[in-house]
Amino acid sequence: MPRTRKGFTLIELLIVVVIIGILAAIAIPKFANTKEKAYITAMKSDLKNMVSAAEAYFSDNNTYAGYAAPAGSSGVTLTFAGSATGWTGTASHASSTQSCTISVGSDVAAGAPEGEPTCS
Repeated sequence: MPRTRKGFTLIELLIVVVIIGILAAIAIPKFANTKEKAYITAMKSDLKNMVSAAEAYFSDNNTYAGYAAPAGSSGVTLTFAGSATGWTGTASHASSTQSCTISVGSDVAAGAPEGEPTCS
């Protein structure tokens, strides 16, 4: 009676391991910047929310002076520097080296889009 062995040979297992290694080598770099992109998105979102809150404050008080930056989302720190007719806000994240800024009114820098966050 012939003996049949069930299972995989060492060569078959090595080939599977090599294929998985190649796929991982391709996939890992594509997802390496995912966290950084998420931090930037959180900073931009918080700055856009700050625009809405600052404009509501301006509508009530006819000045940006006296407005304080709201609390940012998890890990995001917001700063606000305002005058009577304009303001600039900055967002930074504890786990990111980048920061984002936004300006409205008279505080908009030359060439910068008003009310749009820019990150660097």
